[in-house]
Order: sequence, then C-alpha cells, then structure tokens
Amino acid sequence: MTSQLWDADPDPPPDIPVARPRLPMADDILPYLREIDANRWYSNNGPLNQRFQEILKAHVSANHVVCLANATLGLALALMAQKPARGSLCMTPSWTFAASAHAAVVAGLVPWLVDVDLSTQQLLPEAAAELIRQAPGKVGAVMPVMPFGCPMGPGNWDRFKNDTGLAVVIDAAAAFDTLRASRVPAVVSLHATKTLGIGEGCFVASNDGSLIEEIGKAANFGFANSREATSPALNGKLSEYGSAVGLAALEAWPHTRAAYKRVATGYRRALGSISELSLPEGFGEKWISSTVTIGLPPGLMDREIKALSKAGIGVRRWWGGGLHRHVAFEHLPRMPLPVTDMLVATQLGLPCSTDLADETIFRICGIVAEAAAKTKS
Repeated sequence: MTSQLWDADPDPPPDIPVARPRLPMADDILPYLREIDANRWYSNNGPLNQRFQEILKAHVSANHVVCLANATLGLALALMAQKPARGSLCMTPSWTFAASAHAAVVAGLVPWLVDVDLSTQQLLPEAAAELIRQAPGKVGAVMPVMPFGCPMGPGNWDRFKNDTGLAVVIDAAAAFDTLRASRVPAVVSLHATKTLGIGEGCFVASNDGSLIEEIGKAANFGFANSREATSPALNGKLSEYGSAVGLAALEAWPHTRAAYKRVATGYRRALGSISELSLPEGFGEKWISSTVTIGLPPGLMDREIKALSKAGIGVRRWWGGGLHRHVAFEHLPRMPLPVTDMLVATQLGLPCSTDLADETIFRICGIVAEAAAKTKS
C-alpha cells in the first residue's frame, strides 16, 4: 500500500486555522428568505435561482450557466452530457483534489492520472495531445484543472476539443475570480471554503447552450419542458435557499474580494524579500483565491510544517500528496508523475481568511523566513 496520511487534522486544532470561511450573515440573507416565503417556490429553477444564474453569467462572461447542488456532481454531469464511451479513460492531473477523480468515476469513466506543467501546475492542451498517443486504452475525456484558481486560457481547450472530438470539462472549482467562459464547460465550486461560498453548490458555465441545457436536464430527473424522463438522470438542482445565500454573497463580493486581496498582498509583501520562496504568478496583483500557497525549496517542507505547527499555525500539504497516493485511486492507470511529486514536496498552504489580521500575516511569514534561514545555515 502506497497511501500516506497527509492532511490529518491536528489535535488540538491550531490557534490560527488554515481556512476560516465566512458566508453572508443572517441579516444579509433575510430579504431573500422573505422573497422565498412570499413566492412559496423552494426549488426547481425558481426566481432566485434564475436571478443568481443571470448574475453569474455576467461575472464569467458566459452565454449560459446552470447552478447545481455541488461541484463533484457538476463535473460528473458535464462529462456525461458529452457522452464519452463508458469505461473509457478520463485524462486527469494527479495534482488535484479527490473530487476530480470521483466525478470521472461517477460518470462511468476511468481516471487516468497524468502529470502537469511545472510553471503553471496545470495540464496543458499540447501536453494532453501528446499523452493521448501514449494512453493505455481508449481516451474518452480530459479534465484539466485550475489549481487554487490560477488563470487558464480556456480557448486553448476549445481548440483541443474541436481537434480531438473528446469530451472536455474544466475543473475550475477555485476559479470564481479568474474564470472566463468558453464553449468547453467549466465547473466552479460554491463550497463554503471558496471565495464566493454558499455552503454547498456549484455552477457550470459554457457558451454552448445545448450542452448547458443537457446538463440541466440531467440534474432534473431527465425532464425537459415536460414531466417525462427522456434520459437517465439524477436530482442535482440548487434550491432557492442556496440561491438566496448566493445572491447575498454576490452583493458582498466587492468587499469580499478586497479582503482576500489585502491578505494576498500582505503575504506577497512579507515574503517578497525571501528569494527561496515563491507565490503563484499574479496572485494578489491580478487575481485572488481563498488559499495562500507558497513554493518552498526542496527539503524545507518538514521544517516549515514543524515550526508553524509548534506556533499554533495551521498549514496544509495539498491534496493528499496527489491522487495517486489516495487508497481509492492508487490502482488507477497513471503516467510517471515527477512534477506532481515535486509539487507535493514544495507547495505549502498557509492560513487565509478575509479577517486574517495584517500582524498575523507578518508573524506567520516571520516564522517561515526563520525556518528557511536555518536551513540555509
């Protein structure tokens, strides 16, 4: 067995957790709840859901959006709507959260774990085209990932899809701030830990209206303008209550984004003088995320984790060491994963929340810098 426990919760919990979500407050949601009371419409694409989707469309410059119960389901339905052959391979980076592979399995596919580009931490279209030639079986789909919300050029995946005819779904779970839609469907998580959180939920964005219609039908018992189930389906709709939280969160989005930008800028300022450490390109300047991930020199990870944990500061070594190290996925076919293994050993998550104080950020960075200096000496 090759699995390893990477992200066990510390006991006792840290004084400063790695994530401390904040959703809209009850008073902010209340006006929308009163609308639900007046409408007596609680699910099934109600007026709040429709309004929520319209604003999301504008935010990501998409022609079409559908909101669903959670992002894992969104990924699965977006794959299924493109009808890849059941049992075929779904090319998926090992450098991603477990939901990516679970969604492929739910869609009837076999995740095939591949490596990512070192500079972007992403599976790139040109690499995917080359990997298809080395596949251990028939490839039916590809699921690129936007790690931590890092920007991606979705138009490149449009061309890849046109050239190959394969199903493509972008796992844009953390990319609410950075996604700009294309024809390829992209799934953005609305989980509580994301920059725009509603508790549980997601939206799928695409400029392909027929595809979004198919996804919506598959999330609504196979119904399409009638009560007849016309195809195999699930129940994956977002309720009016989820939409109420979402509308309140969108009202607060400028303030939320500014708060995350302040945190990112604080980390960038405090860590900028330490040449051995790195932050994702453009982070805190062009885009924000609900996570702060720093790149460390090889061999420094354990020392940093020990020093920060001793100080009561929560840290996260991301994604369980890669999908290939999870018990549920260790049997899956995979390519060599040297870049993923390097990222596992060098990418460390630090505390990030909208109310993280500037002095706390500088304290955290001081501990990081001290541990790095001891390694050099």
